[in-house]
Amino acid sequence: MKLNVYSSKGSKTKKSLDLDDAVFGIEPNDHAIYLDVKRYLAAQRQGTHKTKERAEITGSTRKIKKQKGTGGARAGSIKNPLFVGGGTVFGPRPRSYDIKLNKKVRQLARKSALAYKAKEEGGIRIVKGLSMDAPKTKDLLNTFGKLGLSDRKTLVVVPEQNKALYLSSRNLPKHRVMTAGDLSTYDIMNCRHIVFVDNAHEIITGLLTA
Repeated sequence: MKLNVYSSKGSKTKKSLDLDDAVFGIEPNDHAIYLDVKRYLAAQRQGTHKTKERAEITGSTRKIKKQKGTGGARAGSIKNPLFVGGGTVFGPRPRSYDIKLNKKVRQLARKSALAYKAKEEGGIRIVKGLSMDAPKTKDLLNTFGKLGLSDRKTLVVVPEQNKALYLSSRNLPKHRVMTAGDLSTYDIMNCRHIVFVDNAHEIITGLLTA
């Protein structure tokens, strides 16, 4: 797949690049995408939820009424789960929500997500030399405007960390900057457009074909 290359000013250059069909041209697998997105979202859960059970409630352990003759059910403690303020039965406990997924399935999911983006017109852009020496949100927003992406949810993928570029985008709700090595299936599916800076597309291709 051949794509035009844009400059850091947002203008189209005379150059073009070929995207590897082994990553961007495959037949997408929807189920692999579903599994990897499910794994990603599950991993975001802290799993620190906890309710107090009967043994953890503060209260007297004396028998609150006699066993027989009251006409009601027997009750041995004020901490009984049936009483207000009693312990919780089968309440949530701290746990991990991590889901194990094979490496090849995760790779297939990312390749499938990228293939979907590649099929969309303007879904993937290649920009050369997009870098900043100092954080400047206005300048970055102007670049997005020239690319026609100022009001569209965009993911900017850089080959390596660029703190100034990251800080410039931090206050833009529809734009996000991340490195190629951190790219996940969820990130790809959660945006309208992907902008690969310099050789970021080559890095992700190398990671997904290894």
